[in-house]
Amino acid sequence: MLFNSIPFLVFLALFFPAWLLLPRRFRNAFMLAGSYFFYGWWDWRFCGLLALSTLVDYFVGAALPGARDRKTRKRLLLVSLASNLTILGTFKYLGFFVESFQAILEGLGIRAGLPSLRIILPVGISFYTFQTLSYTIDIYRGKLQPIHDFIDFALFVSFFPQLVAGPIERAANLLPQLVKVPHPREGDLTEGIKLITMGMIMKVLLGDRLAPLVDPVFRAPGAFSSLELFQGLLYFALQIYCDFSGYSLIARGTARLFGVDVMINFRQPYLSLNVTDFWRRWHISLSSWLKDYLYIPLGGNRKGKARTYFNLMVTMLLGGLWHGANWTFVAWGGLHGLYLAAHKLMLGGRKPETRIRVRGWKSFAWAAIRVGFTFTLVLLTWLFFRSPDFHTAFAMLSGILSFQGTLDPRVLLATLLVGGVVLGIDILLYGLEREEILGLIPRFARPGVIAGIWVVILAHLIFAQEIPFIYFQF
Repeated sequence: MLFNSIPFLVFLALFFPAWLLLPRRFRNAFMLAGSYFFYGWWDWRFCGLLALSTLVDYFVGAALPGARDRKTRKRLLLVSLASNLTILGTFKYLGFFVESFQAILEGLGIRAGLPSLRIILPVGISFYTFQTLSYTIDIYRGKLQPIHDFIDFALFVSFFPQLVAGPIERAANLLPQLVKVPHPREGDLTEGIKLITMGMIMKVLLGDRLAPLVDPVFRAPGAFSSLELFQGLLYFALQIYCDFSGYSLIARGTARLFGVDVMINFRQPYLSLNVTDFWRRWHISLSSWLKDYLYIPLGGNRKGKARTYFNLMVTMLLGGLWHGANWTFVAWGGLHGLYLAAHKLMLGGRKPETRIRVRGWKSFAWAAIRVGFTFTLVLLTWLFFRSPDFHTAFAMLSGILSFQGTLDPRVLLATLLVGGVVLGIDILLYGLEREEILGLIPRFARPGVIAGIWVVILAHLIFAQEIPFIYFQF
């Protein structure tokens, strides 16, 4: 079920009041059933995978504290890791690795004749796999006590607002909220509607409108001029941000209706001063997960400079592969790994800047240059992220750098205008979330403003083409 769809709005309009009217002791069971209905709307058969991950990690988590020795604890953790990663690997990567191995053999002149596998990828499998893994790992580390109520744990794994595309929640944050049985607090309804509205603006009114401008360019890059190719790449950078940050806002808003706080996943990433700052602002739940459960266990920055750079590269390469079974995603992660390693080398032990401080036109210009340079580096990585293969990626890159075609001022103006509109709305929504902008609207007029925005959103949902969230494929 897509957030940007009429069925979801109908589901939420029926489910929320029914949940609210139930006695609190029945709410989590009802929420669990609703979450499985939400997930099964796409394909009910994959609810079994969700249930399997839940069962394995519930029993592993329950057994870990009572394990007699360290060896037994490691074996229990291995059960969790092996079962979850086997499911993820089979459905997401098996076909990819078989095809890659066959390509290597054919390159060596060996005709293997391996079968071509076409396995349907369950929606959200990467997200809920990482979420449930963090539970058993934290118990193993002694940072978390296992939960005894199976319904509460199953709801933690399948909580529908953030089930299929995050944010990837930690048990330490989400589980205590579910255990005490959530209930809307004063202001939750207003805040939830506000966040959902902001998310719909980002996704439906901005992200979905950019998709028709992006797809043709990446489908046939040879048919466009250099400026049009650059325009298509820039539009994708804006599209994926509007799409994913919009989803995260809707997820946060939907959870807030039920009295649950889920983590912020984006903090204006395209205003980052450096690449390290970018990864503290972009997909925060994934970057923090990779740091805590991969980078630091590998040794982090505690084993010398060379090992630090190696750990960064491994983390980002695997982070790229997490996004999809394609070597272009690995290249995307590898570029970010190189950026992060180079930035850490330049810092020489100093902490990276994460706040723009403007004390005059010189500091403003310097900050603008740094933000622009960082955005350009990120833009290059999006080229590989969006391209279906390396041929398309290099065709796009060579086309942009060839400076072919006329410099149509209308195309340039449209590019700058769209970029300015998205950046302006992002800043506006950020201020709205912090109550800085909302306070400028008279209280009596706010319902009318929100109602007007929703009329436009509903018109798009009814009459425009339904475009899935980009991160659903991960």
